[in-house]
Amino acid sequence: MHCRNKENKKMGPKGWFILKLLMFQGLFISHSQEQEDFDFFYLVLQWPGAYCDTKRSCCYPTSGKPAADFGIHGLWPNYKDGTYPSNCNPDSEFDKSQITDLVSSLKKTWPTLACPSNEGFKFWKHEWEKHGTCSESVMDQHEYFENSLKLRDRANLLQALTNSGIKPDDRFYDLEKIRKAIKDEIGFTPGIECNKDPERNDQLHQIYICVDTSGTEFIKCPILPRERCPSRLQFAKF
Repeated sequence: MHCRNKENKKMGPKGWFILKLLMFQGLFISHSQEQEDFDFFYLVLQWPGAYCDTKRSCCYPTSGKPAADFGIHGLWPNYKDGTYPSNCNPDSEFDKSQITDLVSSLKKTWPTLACPSNEGFKFWKHEWEKHGTCSESVMDQHEYFENSLKLRDRANLLQALTNSGIKPDDRFYDLEKIRKAIKDEIGFTPGIECNKDPERNDQLHQIYICVDTSGTEFIKCPILPRERCPSRLQFAKF
């Protein structure tokens, strides 16, 4: 203790001022980084027909076959350089008691298609713990799922596509027409991801829509996922 006091005296008032200033700046920088853990969200919506029409197939949830409509895959925090944070808080475990009022809607519009058949809680747990925990600076667990449901409904992708004559009928459609139909609906260019059916046909699988850091508004994408879709792709039946 005596030695530490001697060192403190040697520092002098000016030294202490500088030290406190540096400490304040360090705390401020840390706080800013905490509030800006990411740059934007991807709202990822998947077409169930494409998910199921692959070699791995799928299993309907215990509530039955989902509606033939785009379902939520997730709301993913991302960085502008194309990377993303994940599993940000191991202590923030999925707690289904926090979303009891949303379960009915989640089963309809965020259905699991993984095997074996299940209710969906495993899927939602994975999405919260991998992606949702990285957005806790702006929303809690209930808000994460509630905002995702609201964004999905606002996007209204199937209606946007069918209004442009693009229907899930196993026919092939121009990639750019699909992109334009969605942009006309949401106001911004989406990212489009394809997968392949057992016959190796490229099919419309997932749509990426960019959302601001509040998790409530669509925005222009700072960066789009790399696309590997051909100029024409199949819109699978479901």
